[in-house]
Amino acid sequence: MAKFKLTKKPKNPTIIEGFPGFGLVGTIVTEYLLEHLETERIGRILFKESPAMVAIHENKLVEPLGIFYNKKHNLVIVHAINTGKGIEWKIAENIVKLAKDLKAKEIISIEGVGTTKPTGKARTFYFSNNEKIKNKFDEIGTKKLGEGIIIGVTSALLLKAEKIPMSCVFAEAHTKMPDSKAAAKVVEVLDKYLEMDVDTKPLLKTAKKFEKKLKGIVQSQKQATELKDAKRLSYLG
Repeated sequence: MAKFKLTKKPKNPTIIEGFPGFGLVGTIVTEYLLEHLETERIGRILFKESPAMVAIHENKLVEPLGIFYNKKHNLVIVHAINTGKGIEWKIAENIVKLAKDLKAKEIISIEGVGTTKPTGKARTFYFSNNEKIKNKFDEIGTKKLGEGIIIGVTSALLLKAEKIPMSCVFAEAHTKMPDSKAAAKVVEVLDKYLEMDVDTKPLLKTAKKFEKKLKGIVQSQKQATELKDAKRLSYLG
């Protein structure tokens, strides 16, 4: 069961969401946008199925699923340190509900994808269910994702958001480590697509610090989930 709360309801925003996955690309991108755009927290999504856990970083509370708003570009950013494991459909349902409640123009999902042919450069790709969106991504030079298997929250969203314009921006990433270079490539795509004027250079300069911070937060959340699952199994046994 999910508890969905908003303190403000901006009209017709673009929603950007990113969950921990390959290279933590989705989480790094949303975290970076929160740091480099003027945003305010306007809500949260809480799930009873998830462990009761928050992170404290630099004396600030980091919620598992926070909802933030940037007025200048009319963006709603869903920032997640919760991997969403086991509750992907419920998360997708709540993001779709958020989009409908706010009459969102579009949902943009951020994902890292593994590659079998490393090129040394993080290539970016897109997928969209809307022709106008496809044309815009083509115009800024982002390639279509021709083949691929999508899992997790993004796959659930693609199936749930049939009547809502939705696009996904993918970047090739390392699977075993946070990948700020891949995240920076996604920020560059978003910057061109949404005309935000966000500089990716600080992300690359402070990559190690940024990666360590997010890796620690997400790892703690993962351990809390595993501990909760272990306790449940001991009760059943």
